Amino acid sequence: MLPTLRQLQYLKLLAEHGGFGRAADAAHVTQPTLSSGIQELERTLGAAVVDRARSGVILTAVGEEALRRATVILNEAEELVEAAKNAGQPLTGRFRLGVIPTVAPFLLPRALPLLRARFPKLRLYLREDLTQRLIAALKAGQLDAALIALPFDMHGLNWAHVSDDELLAAMPAGHPLARLKSADPQALEQEDIILLEDGHCLREHALAACGLKPPKTTSGQDSFAATSLPTLVQMVSSGLGVTFLPAMAISAGLTDPASVVVRPIAPGHASREIVVAWRAGSNRAAEGRLLAEVLRE
Repeated sequence: MLPTLRQLQYLKLLAEHGGFGRAADAAHVTQPTLSSGIQELERTLGAAVVDRARSGVILTAVGEEALRRATVILNEAEELVEAAKNAGQPLTGRFRLGVIPTVAPFLLPRALPLLRARFPKLRLYLREDLTQRLIAALKAGQLDAALIALPFDMHGLNWAHVSDDELLAAMPAGHPLARLKSADPQALEQEDIILLEDGHCLREHALAACGLKPPKTTSGQDSFAATSLPTLVQMVSSGLGVTFLPAMAISAGLTDPASVVVRPIAPGHASREIVVAWRAGSNRAAEGRLLAEVLRE
C-alpha cells in the first residue's frame, strides 16, 4: 500500500502551518479528517511522522524525510496537471522562473513585455535568488526553469543559451587606469578590488576570468564586499577600489549616475554565459528552450 497524494498534501500543510487546526483550514477539510489522513500515512509508513506537543507539531526524522520526498512528488503532480492543461500550447498557464540578482533587473524589464505580448495566457511567477538556491529549488521541483549564468555545476540539469555577457573593469573617474583603453588583470590585482559578497556567482566568474585570487587588503584582511551591483557601483564611485561589472548592467544604465569609468579587460574579453536551465527529463524542457529563444531577441 502506498501513501496517497492527499495524505502527502496533509503532511506538507501540517509542516507549513505547525498545527492540525490551521493545516485543516488550509486544506479545506475538518481537523478530524486531516488527523485521520496523517494517521493513515503513519500506518502506511510504519512509523510516526509527527510528535504532537503542546506548542504544536514537530516532524520526526521519518516525517522530515517524508516531507522532503512529498514536496518533490506533489510538485511533479502539479507539473503533470499543468502540462496536461497546456498540451500543444507552450508557455501557457503557470510557469515558475528563477532569476539571479545580477540578471533580473537588467534583462527582465526588456523581456517581460515581449513575453506578455507573445504569450498572453502565460502566468509567470518570478523568484529572484542566488544561483545555488535557485538550482536547489529547480531540482526539488519548486521551479520550472531558472535564468542563471555559467560556468556553474550543472549536474542533473539541461540548459539553452541566451547570450554571452562580457565582464568589464570599473574604476573611479580620474583613476590612473581610466586613462588606458583596456584594463590588464595584473594591473587590477595591484588595486583594492571590491566584489559582491560570497554566494554571488558573478564574484567567482570575475575572479576566474581574470585568473585572480579572492582580494585582500594590504593588511591581509578580507576586502570590502557589496550585497548588490548598485551598492558595488557606489563603493567604486566613492573611491574605495575597482571592480568588475557585467555589460548588460552597464547597457541598462547602472553606471550612468555614478562617477565610474568602465574598460574592457585585456587580453581577450572575459565573459559569462547567460542560460535558461531546467531539470534533466523535465516535461517543461521545450518551454525552457522556447523561453531562451524569446530572451535572445
